[in-house]
Amino acid sequence: MVQIRRLPQPLPFVQQAAIFSRLAEANPKPETELEFSNPFTLVVAVALSAQATDVGVNKATRGLFAVADTPQKMLDLGLEGVTGHIRTIGLFRQKAKNVIALSRILVEEFGGEVPDSRAALMSLPGVGRKTANVVLNTAFGHPAQAVDTHIFRVGNRTRVAPGRDVDEVERAIEDNVPARFQQNAHHWLILHGRYICQARRPRCAVCPIHDLCPYEEKTA
Repeated sequence: MVQIRRLPQPLPFVQQAAIFSRLAEANPKPETELEFSNPFTLVVAVALSAQATDVGVNKATRGLFAVADTPQKMLDLGLEGVTGHIRTIGLFRQKAKNVIALSRILVEEFGGEVPDSRAALMSLPGVGRKTANVVLNTAFGHPAQAVDTHIFRVGNRTRVAPGRDVDEVERAIEDNVPARFQQNAHHWLILHGRYICQARRPRCAVCPIHDLCPYEEKTA
């Protein structure tokens, strides 16, 4: 018989509010570290960022977006042109095919505009739920929660949003983080996980929520 691991309870409201108040004070206007100029370039940048760093994606897309910042321009550039710009990114051949395919769909089915629904976004090649949520949040101002490995780790360590998988963590953020922090919650959590609450050795000594975090294996 397979035992299902019981999740710890999320932190209570007062602690959630205190944690996000501190994160907001430290970084009032958090933003994605991916470079983009419009919803389309954001879709492409986030799709390219799978199994790649934001720094590496930005280096590749600066030249790409300079010549192709709309779906039609991307189609005009063609598969070889896109491939040439992004060959420094992991899985670049498949990603280039996805960029061309999603550009074609945007032109043919959405009038060249990026749709502002999760289902429509996820119908695009190379766009999963996380990418769709980033676009909904960053491009359209919808408080969607894009859960990656950093947010999964921070959500569970801090008990802000415990979950066995990314879907559970996403729901836990939506259910437990106070509404006034929902719009920026995933930005604060991903940046916290990237620079403070790191996987192998969290930087607890400089963590702004050190005293509010129940994680037992704190570093000095």
